[in-house]
Amino acid sequence: MKFPYFLPWRRAGGLPAAETKATGFITLTAEGRAHWSSRTYAALSREGYMKNPVAHRAVRMIAEAAASVPWLLYDGDEERADDPLLLLLARPNGRMAGVEFLEALYGHLLLSGNAFVEGVRIGGSVRELHLLRPDRMRVIEGRDGWPEAHEYRVGAHLRRYPAGDGGLLHLRTFHPLDDHMGFAALEAASVALDLSNAAAHWNKALLDNSARPSGALVYQPKEGGNLSPDQYDRLKAELEEGYSGPARAGRPMLLEGGLDWKAMGLSPREMDFMEAKNGAARDIALAFGVPPMLIGIPGDATYANYQEANRAFWRLTVLPLISRTASALSGWFSEGRESAVRLAPDLDQVAGLSVERGELWARVGAAGFLSEEEKRRAVGY
Repeated sequence: MKFPYFLPWRRAGGLPAAETKATGFITLTAEGRAHWSSRTYAALSREGYMKNPVAHRAVRMIAEAAASVPWLLYDGDEERADDPLLLLLARPNGRMAGVEFLEALYGHLLLSGNAFVEGVRIGGSVRELHLLRPDRMRVIEGRDGWPEAHEYRVGAHLRRYPAGDGGLLHLRTFHPLDDHMGFAALEAASVALDLSNAAAHWNKALLDNSARPSGALVYQPKEGGNLSPDQYDRLKAELEEGYSGPARAGRPMLLEGGLDWKAMGLSPREMDFMEAKNGAARDIALAFGVPPMLIGIPGDATYANYQEANRAFWRLTVLPLISRTASALSGWFSEGRESAVRLAPDLDQVAGLSVERGELWARVGAAGFLSEEEKRRAVGY
């Protein structure tokens, strides 16, 4: 696909211009190829979390909501409120509090599909927890294809974690084409992410150019003839220096004899990038599992009201992420203990599920065929 640009003194993307000076009318043509960003952890973090407001807000919403849920710990069937592991989760290490630690852990899972937790064990029990960046980790496969070790590199420093020694916990999401590493939610929305960022860059460039595209400068002297190379170069330099950029927007153009300016305008449909941006934003929110209504994206009527959307966000996105993490941590913490421990989120402390909790209590309270002990068990006590 080829498309013309009627810009006599500019080139699009540094592509070679096919110039014709016989009439003073210049046409630039270029292949309409799409360029996509890299899918690495660093690229997705920069283009998504650090540059795109929708991806940034979606990651923050999920990570902050999941990290705000308190933990319950069960040793067998007995709840243990004074277990040292709860104190460890409240203060994993000397640099991070529990909420900050969990926010970073969930952020790694969302942006890379992987999270690595290093445990400092003393006497067989975990005493400190530290997060390791996923992009610095490499899985070493054995001859049988299973992980033999993990290597963590920071500059020239390399540390090796043998598989199965309990010093490293690897949390990952499902990846259909990788046996050992997870798949990032943002990678599934990478096309929509590029569209959203490209639309923002286009609008910014349009505003820098007086909120309108350039036009064509036509040279049509009455006696005929063409611009000399020196005249052509001087005209290009004068236009770039005197009439381009936001500071020179609206400046009247002074033209000599034989020069005529033909403004090239965009139709309202071509200038309306808002719907395209909203469509890309909805795709990004969909990949993360965040209802667009919660991010403020217009045009989405999937849920009847904000409260219903918030409940779906907790039930379909946040709680599965917490349950996955709780299951992995439970198995890891149980290593070296006499009895297995089980971590679970304290859903009674989740404000977003208060309506469901109230409905459950009302139904159980109205059940006259249940004893008080049975009612307490039914609501989780």
